[in-house]
Amino acid sequence: MTATPAPAIRLSGDPRRRRRERLTARLLLMAALVSVVISGFIVLALVFETIEFLGKIDLADLFTIGWFPRRGMFDVLTLLIGSAIVTLIAMAIAGPIGLLAAIYLAEYASPRVRSIVKPVLEVLASIPSVVIGFFALTFINPQLVQRLFVGAPVFNLMTAGIGVGILIIPLIASISEDALRAVPRNLREAAYGLGARRITVSLRVVLPAAISGVVAAFIIGISRAIGETMVVAIAAGGTGGSLRTFDPLGPGQTVTAAIASLATGSDQVQGGQAAYLSLFFLGLLLFGITLGLNVLGDVFVRRTRQRY
Repeated sequence: MTATPAPAIRLSGDPRRRRRERLTARLLLMAALVSVVISGFIVLALVFETIEFLGKIDLADLFTIGWFPRRGMFDVLTLLIGSAIVTLIAMAIAGPIGLLAAIYLAEYASPRVRSIVKPVLEVLASIPSVVIGFFALTFINPQLVQRLFVGAPVFNLMTAGIGVGILIIPLIASISEDALRAVPRNLREAAYGLGARRITVSLRVVLPAAISGVVAAFIIGISRAIGETMVVAIAAGGTGGSLRTFDPLGPGQTVTAAIASLATGSDQVQGGQAAYLSLFFLGLLLFGITLGLNVLGDVFVRRTRQRY
């Protein structure tokens, strides 16, 4: 008896389904290209306006005694130093607290506690920065800074740095906790099997294994601190300009706060053509800093990432 051959199976799938998949892929590609094109136009606009700005001023104006754009003083070091001071203070607060909170949530908290605390952290991350800035001005400065440092002015970089640190604690804690939780369970069990304590497992096994994710969290926190505007604009002072200073207890400006101060009100921006163009110069400077941080973080993560 001759066996009848089995009917051929079409492995290519339904033609209508293939058309829908091709259409979906094209739509997604268009969305990706649109975002790239928009970003490219933004960068080009910043570059062209920055070139025009540099053509209207002397390069010596970029290295004066302070940042007073309506007076023709565009000392970029004033803003970079202010940004560095605020970022260092913020990371000195948010780094340890955020990392310790992440270790607790990943290694010590029960599932019930984690299910409550983790959403609360994510909600805290959504608090508007203007609220944190007002809190820093009305509570942190009089109740903390001025009590620890008698004679500190109302507006100072220390208060702004503490406010920014509070703002980025949830960000660092959430991302670090995700990185710690991604470490395979068998590494923990092997350490416990050797008699290690929980704190030893957390600090000497889990944390080194998740170091790439933790560093990425810190770099994102640094970028967030550098890019913060409202907290610094409210708490640091220097709305009309600032002298170059290394004193964290004095008023100052950051790159973002300078942009916000200069761009407040179109009538004020029109105080000088070079002052208006300096907005694009600061925007390009901020873009370069954040891009450099992201590239540095990506290189570090690629080199330290461990695959299990």
